[in-house]
Amino acid sequence: MNIEKNKKDYRLLSFIVFAILIAAWCIASYSGMVSKIFLPSPSDVLDAIVSGLKDGSLWENCWVSTKRVMIGWFWSAAVALPLGMLMALSKKFTAIIRPFIEFARYLPVVALVPLTLLYLGIDEAQKYTVIWLGTFFQLILMVCDTVSSVERNQVNAARTLDANKWQVYLYVILPASLPGLLDDFRLTIGWAWTYLVVAEMVAASSGLGYIILKSQRFLATDVIFMGLILIGLIGLLTDFLLRLLSGVLVPWYKRLGD
Repeated sequence: MNIEKNKKDYRLLSFIVFAILIAAWCIASYSGMVSKIFLPSPSDVLDAIVSGLKDGSLWENCWVSTKRVMIGWFWSAAVALPLGMLMALSKKFTAIIRPFIEFARYLPVVALVPLTLLYLGIDEAQKYTVIWLGTFFQLILMVCDTVSSVERNQVNAARTLDANKWQVYLYVILPASLPGLLDDFRLTIGWAWTYLVVAEMVAASSGLGYIILKSQRFLATDVIFMGLILIGLIGLLTDFLLRLLSGVLVPWYKRLGD
């Protein structure tokens, strides 16, 4: 009963905060307190969305950006997961790869864009690589830390039962670390969306990041707000889907406050 009440209170509080933010936006824009150049009204942003939907450009830009984020992040996760697990379980491998990972994760992705253009040209692979660079080096360390947190007693118990190395990985380490790994994926897919504009800032002709940067030149802040809102909404949708996936794969796992 208390759990249901807490959920209702949480949703109500979230709705109230959201309503306050929208009301403040309406007051500031419609009253003329802030110029439309700096803060377009909600109706201006809605008009920009409707216009994009009518000519079909908005659907295309949303799809292109979503595809870039998903592919770039997928390859980041596909490489980081096995390497991060290996780092957690092998001190020799960690000694070899960790210094490079620690160094690379502090490099600003924006500074690497000229090199990606030089090496990969202006094709889609360059956009995927920018998003990969923005998420991989963080994710591999997060995977390593998550897998390292698995209780050693569980591993020792499996070895006592004569489980081989691959059985320990598959039936002990992976299930025990899966809830944390899914949380790591949720965090990094959010970062992937933040690197979208970086990926589309050079030599792009479509995408939400592209239309944001293009609109900047003409002070079309309504279109900029439209792009930002859509990136946020699609990002929330991907986060929601990963939360649903967590509920299916690890239904026994409950966070503090759930």
